[in-house]
Amino acid sequence: MSVVRKKIRIGEMLIDNGLITQDQLQTALSTQKKTGHKLGDTMIELGFVTSQRLLDCLARQLHIPYIDLQHYKYNPETVRLLHETYARRFRAIVLNDAKGELLVGMADPTDLFAFDELVKLLKRPVRQAVVRETDLLRTIDTVYRRTDEIHNLAEELGEELGGGVNLSDLLPASELEDAPVVKLLRSLFEDAAQVGASDIHIEPDEAVLRIRQRIDGLLHEQIIKEKRIAGALVSRLKLLSGLDINIKVRGKSIDIRLSTMPLQHGESVVMRLLDQSGGILSLDQIGMAPAILRQFRHIIQRPHGMVLVTGPTGSGKTTTLYATLNELNQSDKKVITVEDPVEYRLPRINQVQIHRRIGLTFASVLRAALRQDPDIIMVGEMRDQETTEIGLRAAMTGHMVLSTLHTNDAVSTALRLLDMGAEGYVVAASLQAVLAQRLVRRLCSSCIEDDPLSPLQRSWLRTQLGEAAEGLSFRRGIGCPKCHNTGYRGRIGIFELLDIDDELADALRRNDNAGFAEAARNQKGFRPLEFCALDYARQGLTSMAEVLRIAGQIEEFAGFEDESQPDAVEETPVPSPA
Repeated sequence: MSVVRKKIRIGEMLIDNGLITQDQLQTALSTQKKTGHKLGDTMIELGFVTSQRLLDCLARQLHIPYIDLQHYKYNPETVRLLHETYARRFRAIVLNDAKGELLVGMADPTDLFAFDELVKLLKRPVRQAVVRETDLLRTIDTVYRRTDEIHNLAEELGEELGGGVNLSDLLPASELEDAPVVKLLRSLFEDAAQVGASDIHIEPDEAVLRIRQRIDGLLHEQIIKEKRIAGALVSRLKLLSGLDINIKVRGKSIDIRLSTMPLQHGESVVMRLLDQSGGILSLDQIGMAPAILRQFRHIIQRPHGMVLVTGPTGSGKTTTLYATLNELNQSDKKVITVEDPVEYRLPRINQVQIHRRIGLTFASVLRAALRQDPDIIMVGEMRDQETTEIGLRAAMTGHMVLSTLHTNDAVSTALRLLDMGAEGYVVAASLQAVLAQRLVRRLCSSCIEDDPLSPLQRSWLRTQLGEAAEGLSFRRGIGCPKCHNTGYRGRIGIFELLDIDDELADALRRNDNAGFAEAARNQKGFRPLEFCALDYARQGLTSMAEVLRIAGQIEEFAGFEDESQPDAVEETPVPSPA
């Protein structure tokens, strides 16, 4: 059993190893007194030393290994040998059980009190390792799911309902915070926040209740045998749905959007979770290629015209629009948004929530907004002919109009406007650009390996790249506990940008659909979505299976099937590629 008995002074250790100076140590100590942070964290925040160099130095000083949790393959059952409460309290994780001792990773292996407590709790010889704290907390979030807690609370609620409790008596007031239904919902929200779920689906079936969470676009299912609790959950959520539902989970402020629908065996509830604590992403953070980002920034600074962000549900259009508004939000610009719903609140911007029941439709609010002397108008979606025509004419009369449209790519978007009844000459005069986007799943760094492509995948590559396809190598994820055995963890945005130049505008005026499509494909610098995805695959960030999904080749290439392909996803924020 390896025990650190000598107290390590971080500052002196870094000076002895030539990583900081005495003056930097004094500055860090002075700053630490004001912030109360740990000395090592303070020096990292001040930029005196990187976290990696600090950890490497600490590992050498203590003669223990440094373990990179992002690439370490652990057994979840081994990790759970230490209860989550103590894992979080002592910033520790059990990584291996071998040769009669446990390997425990610690964010601060110099903490003698924490180490002694871990030895008492685990009742086994313990060997230390040093791990990065952020990686440790992320791993804890992945492993310690609230599955057992949710099942136990569901059973408790089922027993209470089994006694003939009236739901109206069970769910009336906010003071019943300890009621089983409230505790169960709280546990559901905490579990969803812990794993970064974008949506929670509650679906009553004939004999069971299914609770599914959408993580990285893929639904993960949990079966609850206490089906009779579904009514209690739905009733409680409906009681809350008349309010602005905002919860605080694990230090994060999360807004909840709720939708219900009657089914054969009860009511389905879908809750979208919007993390408000991270703030609005900037255009630099949403993953655009540098060339597209430069061109897009140039376009949105034009004084008037319409810019559309397009893609299917769940492609991150709303996040891109908010990032665009964030960049355009200047004191000399009047910005009005028309949204359903208002998902993120922005200072200085006039945001209007649609309420159809009282006549606040997209079209009526857009008309009113034009009388408010705006420079920039953002319309949540071009949903009908009336809204589209008002938006296009606003773009012709000195306003920059931003909006979204549900189309598959940039080329089909302008043609979709014509199908919605807009005149070709109006579209040609108003439309400045179309940004089409999707989300592809990022490969899990913990289980990545070389991908031996199938003959059909190689055939597709040769069709697209010709001889350049030869010799290319790709990667895939085989699945591990960190990625819920999907092979993917996180998502990346891919984009294609079509700037409406004179040739494209002329084709629109003539209502020449074929000519417009050909001119778009031949436009200098235009790269379709599948080529953006292919660039990521060549960099080892995503798989060829994801590329073919984006390219729509799964059905065309008979016999190729990606069983982990996600269902259609809800609208979710584009993750930072970092």
